[in-house]
Order: sequence, then structure tokens, then C-alpha cells
Amino acid sequence: MNPIGKFINKVRTGAEKAIDRTQDVVGDAVDNVKDAAAAGGRKVGQFVDGFENAASGAARGVGNVVGGAARGVQEFFGGGNQPDRVHDGKLLGADGQTFPPGTALADIPGVNPANNPNPQSTVLYVNGILTTKEAQSESLQAIANATGSRVIGIHNATEGMGADLAQCVKDKLDKGTNPAVDTLADALYTEIKAGRDVHLMAHSQGGLISSRALNDVYNRLRIEDGMSKSDAQALMGNINVETFGAAATTYPDGPNYVHYVNRGDPVPSMFGLGPIPDKWNPIADGGQGSKVHHFNEFHLNPFDGHKFEDVYLKNRVPFDQAREGNFNQ
Repeated sequence: MNPIGKFINKVRTGAEKAIDRTQDVVGDAVDNVKDAAAAGGRKVGQFVDGFENAASGAARGVGNVVGGAARGVQEFFGGGNQPDRVHDGKLLGADGQTFPPGTALADIPGVNPANNPNPQSTVLYVNGILTTKEAQSESLQAIANATGSRVIGIHNATEGMGADLAQCVKDKLDKGTNPAVDTLADALYTEIKAGRDVHLMAHSQGGLISSRALNDVYNRLRIEDGMSKSDAQALMGNINVETFGAAATTYPDGPNYVHYVNRGDPVPSMFGLGPIPDKWNPIADGGQGSKVHHFNEFHLNPFDGHKFEDVYLKNRVPFDQAREGNFNQ
């Protein structure tokens, strides 16, 4: 090949290589732009996804708050899952065992004192509001230790603050059905008709339940058994009753009563027998011959003065001593 041809070939070869390099550079640049665009797209997508996730999370958070508030309101008024409800009106014995209403008291293994496996006497106990079966079991043991008696509970189930208070109002007005009232009335009637004495203790709403049940027993003796007023009251004299911070204002004559009222407790002070003796309170009637022990134990939180074990049980004296009006411990 002549020199000119060689020169032309060199020029062509150099030009082709330059073009190839240019194409490579341009191609790389285009690829970089594509990659950057794709990465940018991914970042935009991630941002959008993140925003959607945040919005979804916020919505779930609001939903949880609203749902939680709704559940709280529902539970306050007794709706939703109320696990204690299934025990309402049941008889409660040792180790948290429950027994259906109508079970003979002699067939129920009661809670015994810690230092006496064979007590000779039995106490029935009705709890107040906001008390689960497990909490009542603790009270049964405290009563057994304090009295030296075998103790059986009649469970007043809790279904939330609102529902419990609404039931108190109905108990106060003697309206509606309360399973604990029915169970207690049947147990009291069965025992005294069989000639057996009964010792009943009640706290808070348990006092209302006891008042209703005792009235039911009296009416049953009068109507079903045809007893005279005096005979019915005489038979009910086989029932000894102790109330603690009870919300009941009146009790039927016949049973032997001892009522404990802490003046620092707003429940009996406002809704029960009140902070002053019956003779000065025209609407209060603790039952004929009742003994009412007013004492002073004030707390920064007034409702701490309503506690059963921490306040009332420690101010209790033996029943016979209390009936003599001697409350010195």
C-alpha cells in the first residue's frame, strides 16, 4: 500500500477509535443518567412509601386511641369482656372454688383460719363494688383469721365502675334483679328455717345487698309461711349481722345488728347510716336494737377510709362484745 493509503487508513482507524471512545463516554453518561434517574425514582418511591406508612401508622394510632377510649367507656358501663360476671351470685369457698346458688352451706369447703383447721362457727361475707373473686378470696381469709370462723363468700361480681354504681342505685331503690341478693336471701331463709343460726358480714354495697336480702326473707316468712310480724322477726333473730362502711340506710327489724361507720369514709356518711347516731338522723334505721360504732380514721384520699381490711376489719371487736356496746380493743 502506498504511503497515502497508509495515511488514510491510519486516519480512518484513529477516527473510528475516537468515535468509539466518544460513544463509550456518551453511553456511560447516558447509563449514569439512567441510573441516577432510577435511583431518584427509588428515593421518591421510598419517600412516598414512607409517607404512606407514616400516615397509615398515624391512622392506626388514632384508631387505637379511639378504640381504646370506646372500649374504656364500654367497660366502665359493664360492656365488653367482663370476666368476673360469670361468678355473680356464686358461693365462694376455699382456694377460690365457686358453687352454684342453692348449694348447702355444709357442703362448701369454707376458708379456715390460718391457725385453726377445724373452726366451730361459720360466717357469710358479701363484698362491695369493684371486687373480683380473687380479691374477695383474700378478704375471706382475713375474716377467718380475725374471727376464728370458717368463712364462705357470696360473690357480688364487678362489671366496671359505672355498672357497679348503677347496680347500687337499683339496690338502693330495691329495683331490678341482683344475683347476690337472691343467693343470700335463699341461704338465710334455708338456714333459719332449719333452726340454724347465721352470722353475716358485709362491706359497702354488700350492706345494700344484705338489706335487700333480709327484707326478702322477712317478706317470704310473712307471705309464703303465713307468719305474723312478731313471729317472723323472732325467727330472724337467729341472724347476726355486721356491716362495714355499708351504703344501706335502713334494715328490717329482727336480726341482731352491729354497724361500723368510719366518719372519714364518704360512702356510709353520704349513702348509709351517716356520721351521726340514728336518733339524730330521721332517715336512718339500723334495725331495732342495733349497735352503731362511729369512729374517726381520715385519709388524704377519702376513699382510702373505705377499705375493708385496712380500715374496718382492724376496728372490729368480737360480735358479743360489740352488742354490749363495748368497742374498746
